[in-house]
Amino acid sequence: MEELAELKRQLQEARPVGWDGLPDIPLYMDQVVGYLARQAAVFGDGDGLTSAMINNYIKDGLLERANGKKYGQEHLAYLTAITALKQVMSVREMKVLTTVGREMRAPQRQYEYFCQYLDQAMSDAAAGIDEDIGDEALPKLVLDLALRGYAYSLACHRTLAVLAQRTGHEDLLKKKR
Repeated sequence: MEELAELKRQLQEARPVGWDGLPDIPLYMDQVVGYLARQAAVFGDGDGLTSAMINNYIKDGLLERANGKKYGQEHLAYLTAITALKQVMSVREMKVLTTVGREMRAPQRQYEYFCQYLDQAMSDAAAGIDEDIGDEALPKLVLDLALRGYAYSLACHRTLAVLAQRTGHEDLLKKKR
């Protein structure tokens, strides 16, 4: 099936650039949004980031403010990760992860870690797709992928709660009133 072969190819090949590939000159907001659209593995409308979303991430404390009106490598690294993580985590959950990450390692190391794990996850997802299946097996593949996503989501959210509790950041998971 041609569409599944293309999906598998994208999952195997679509990767963000490494830290050294991030622009080393600061970018303005419109440049950031354009850059991120090319940086992320997105397959549909609405998967990327907008300037309003970026401003909200800054207001929520998920991302540091721009230096003047310019965003540097650290901003681009975090925004690349946010683009992927926002598909499965809330802002509060991402804030726990990024806060703990900042406390444990430098932004460059954090980003390299993110890229390494994203690469493995994308490769694993690609390996689970048989592009030669027939139409009759397509619902089974969709169900299999959906249930794996569900199971991983449950494990992710519970493990994140444990992380927040053990690092003293459980307050970040509480809803604002």
